[in-house]
Amino acid sequence: MEKGLIVSCQALENEPLHSSFIMGKMALAAYEGGAVGIRANSVNDIKEIKNNVSLPIIGIIKKDYKGLVPYITPTIKEVEELINEGVDIIAVDATINQDENFLKEILQKYKNQKFMADISTYEEGIRADKLGFHYVGTTLIGYTQQSKNVEKFEVLERLIKECKNAKVIAEGNFNTPEQARKAIDMGAYAVVVGSAITRPQIITKTFVDALKK
Repeated sequence: MEKGLIVSCQALENEPLHSSFIMGKMALAAYEGGAVGIRANSVNDIKEIKNNVSLPIIGIIKKDYKGLVPYITPTIKEVEELINEGVDIIAVDATINQDENFLKEILQKYKNQKFMADISTYEEGIRADKLGFHYVGTTLIGYTQQSKNVEKFEVLERLIKECKNAKVIAEGNFNTPEQARKAIDMGAYAVVVGSAITRPQIITKTFVDALKK
């Protein structure tokens, strides 16, 4: 994965653009705009994206299990599905909500696979770096109970300075070119942008809200 902009091309079942065909075209549009990589959810979407672009892919599978808080690639089953599909990087929930033994197991068992830790606090990022993750992303800041009052740029800055091995990726509500530029200037390896590019219903709402003020 080169340094630069990674575009998250995802649409869940309840969203208007939920379609592997559409996500493939979203990825193509991102490629034409200069993206260096794609983040995608589900094997079907990843297959279609591969038919459209040859960019590196950060693959995830969002799955809810009863009694389990993590939903981003939460078990070995999802990890193996992504490995079998041949994604470049597999992202998993690496917050304190996830069992550390699971994180250790996948890193040990699949040594030829690159993994990204989706975290929500500085402490979680440092833990992921020490465990041996190749990438640490600030993906879940604000989405976990322990990160409700966490400021993303503060966490990003500390992780960039203190991670010894992992490349730090800025992700999670980096919604403007200015914020993305700031993250890179701070030393982030790459920036993942999703909703601000690939979710038109959310983009539309920002304009509507602004007009209502």
